[in-house]
Amino acid sequence: MTASRILEVKGSEVFTLPPETATMDAVKSLREHKIGALIVSSGNGKIDGILSERDIVRAIANHGAEALTSAVSAHMTKDVVTCAESATIPELMELMTKGRFRHVPVARDGKLVGIISIGDVVKRRIAEVEAEAEEIKSYISSV
Repeated sequence: MTASRILEVKGSEVFTLPPETATMDAVKSLREHKIGALIVSSGNGKIDGILSERDIVRAIANHGAEALTSAVSAHMTKDVVTCAESATIPELMELMTKGRFRHVPVARDGKLVGIISIGDVVKRRIAEVEAEAEEIKSYISSV
């Protein structure tokens, strides 16, 4: 299964916010949408950064409550690692493990087309393993 197929199944809606958004507003958006990261974008599908729960915790630890009144651009991860729509589940797992992050934006020609979380990857991997197990059981019972 590829990133493109994962997005077909789960949907490609991505919650974004402009770089000047107050961090507290980003926190409220994370809660409202029940998600763990937001894409920071100045528009037109351009990815300026990503703001995760981890980024917010780090900002509060470093700057105290004042971090919540500053712009998300001050706390976002600027060097965003993206994947292509052709990325496979093993490739996504390796990318997320190596980078120690839980969200990967999917990009086409440098433009945002979706986002995949570690939960999406694990869910699809479990489905693959279960399908493989069923195939093996079916094969064994037919022999």
